Amino acid sequence: MKVLVLNSGSSSLKYQLIDMTNEEVIAKGNFERIGQNNSFLTHKVGEEKHVVECPVENHEAAIKVVLEQFTHPEYGVIKSLSEIDAVGHRLVHGGEKFATSVVITDEVVEGVRECASLAPLHNPAGILGIEACKRLMPNVPMVGVFDTAFHQTMPEKAYIYPIPYEYYEKYKVRRYGFHGTSHRYVSERAAELMGGQREDLRIVTCHLGQGASIAAIKGGKCLDTSMGLTPLAGIPMGTRSGDLDPAIVKFIMEHENVSIEEVDTILNKKSGSFGISGVSPDSRDIEEAAKNGNKRAQLALESYNYLVAQFVAKYAVTLQGIDAIVFTAGIGENAGTTRKGICDNLAFMGVKIDDEKNKERGKEIEISTPDSKIKVFVIPTNEELVIARDTMNLVKNK
Repeated sequence: MKVLVLNSGSSSLKYQLIDMTNEEVIAKGNFERIGQNNSFLTHKVGEEKHVVECPVENHEAAIKVVLEQFTHPEYGVIKSLSEIDAVGHRLVHGGEKFATSVVITDEVVEGVRECASLAPLHNPAGILGIEACKRLMPNVPMVGVFDTAFHQTMPEKAYIYPIPYEYYEKYKVRRYGFHGTSHRYVSERAAELMGGQREDLRIVTCHLGQGASIAAIKGGKCLDTSMGLTPLAGIPMGTRSGDLDPAIVKFIMEHENVSIEEVDTILNKKSGSFGISGVSPDSRDIEEAAKNGNKRAQLALESYNYLVAQFVAKYAVTLQGIDAIVFTAGIGENAGTTRKGICDNLAFMGVKIDDEKNKERGKEIEISTPDSKIKVFVIPTNEELVIARDTMNLVKNK
């Protein structure tokens, strides 16, 4: 079975075509700036990269161009589009409606649309991708895999906010969490590496990238996570503030004479490590500036490591102990100094890492020492493979 995995953004389209007989990615790419005159596709087959400059008005036109690449006379990977057996869509917000991946029907699309107010930038884009595929590949079954689904096992005490309960009843204001597909993949992989019974393992997964979240997982189920109603909550990120005193919003509005929309932009796009350092949203730029004596850059790094470690330690309460910590995503997989900074803050819990192993980048490896009380892993995430697996299993059992 060949599964096409699609991740539709507001102006982008990422994809992978995966042969599920061996779980091999046979082609992948990213269509950027959809709807603009300078839109282009970067399509990869193995080590080959092909850039297609092609203005497209919408996601349907973009997907049509992508499908043409799969059967391209020079670098095509399939003879006919009939070889694509199913499409798996990454969908961001499933609210309380979707606790698992589902075969997409008209009712599912309507459910995703009803959750759009919780993810106004992402859910409408996901629907555009679904509707485009329905028109271009009308007989190919589709599956929706939700970022929020993995976190639906959180108990009520973990997801409820201490505000008037009526807001939960009326608007479903609660903690949802994101990056669920990533947390699920790396926690399952950590359990495999540890060789233990998954139901006995207590794992804290740290998805650290431009967007970042942490999850407390016991017996393969999420008991708590750092992001909330939206992806703004939790630890600081590249440009997002993470948790803060909510009264800061009113304070900034009054003192800077700005609107709530402008404050929302400040907290989402001008805060986090970028806000503190004033250098860049990219952790690599901040590290370089810190090495050159920039004190604000150093402060941004120290604050980040401190707050991530705080969340990990907090989840020791949630899980009643921790057996393993997992680092993943762009920063988690590649930034050894960040991993060390976080783990140094957790030394009181018996966390010890091997400095030589911690130098590895983008590689699956255990970086804790043999006498560390908590195992520490670096596990590259693979959300697309999770989506492809769910898609295959649901389509086969349909």
